[in-house]
Amino acid sequence: MRTVDEKTLHEVALDIVRRSCTGIAPDAMELLERSREAESNPAAKKLLETMIRNANLATERDRPVCQSPGFPVLYVRLGGGVRVEADVRETFARAMSELTAQGYLRPSMVHPITRRNPGDNSGPGVPDVEIDCDPAADSAEFLLSFKGCGAELPNVLRVLKPAEVGKGGVGIKKLLLESVVGAGGIPCPPMAVGVGIGGQIHSAAKLSRRATGARAWTDTNPDPELAALETDWLAAVNSLGLGPAGAGGDTTALAVKVGMVATHTAICPVAVNFHCWVARRAGARITADGVVEPITCLGG
Repeated sequence: MRTVDEKTLHEVALDIVRRSCTGIAPDAMELLERSREAESNPAAKKLLETMIRNANLATERDRPVCQSPGFPVLYVRLGGGVRVEADVRETFARAMSELTAQGYLRPSMVHPITRRNPGDNSGPGVPDVEIDCDPAADSAEFLLSFKGCGAELPNVLRVLKPAEVGKGGVGIKKLLLESVVGAGGIPCPPMAVGVGIGGQIHSAAKLSRRATGARAWTDTNPDPELAALETDWLAAVNSLGLGPAGAGGDTTALAVKVGMVATHTAICPVAVNFHCWVARRAGARITADGVVEPITCLGG
């Protein structure tokens, strides 16, 4: 069994935070490039070209891809072949504070009531951490996802009654489209939209965040029914014509991703969670042999 000590994890954390700030995930870039080629609106095509150029320049010059770091969620998958002997949240929090001092992150974390800003992106619960255990795996994965908080403003969380869900989830689709129209250009489209369904309200919210924070935006949902919904709902969102920056065009969303768990017979919680085109998502896999490999989604 490989042991990961605090020093090793700190070095890995510094690299992950830095990479997540200075570029976007390759799957998001692939979708931007595809959208640029397919976009029929000249102004929208120009906006997509500018977004792609911005992301490439950030990586080339080792500079933040966006002025807002957003809120960080750390997804951890621990396998039976690796033992982590470090406080995961504290280690990543320290790395974030160090890179804030170096200018890679704008200090944006504040006390929710007093709004006091410590100036180093520190604070209780930062970063948020979700840990899964997979005893059969022989590696540990750490994936950091920063999501811009302007995109948080139009998010929607609602508990539907069973009758409101409708056949084939038509009521959920209606809520999604209403949410997109209501959001307009606020989430910095073209966006990815995470839809969390089921559980209770906290379950749906976490699923909606994980859908675009831990998955590749180009993947196919392993559940055929959810995969079909993702395809149908993405086409429906893009048929609205909001376009890049909400200025019109074919490309309103790059992806719609759905996460689902069982729920109670009396309810159906649904969360619609917007993610701007800046997919600041980077991570690392540490194998039982001690090899550190870069990743940009869990399992990928």
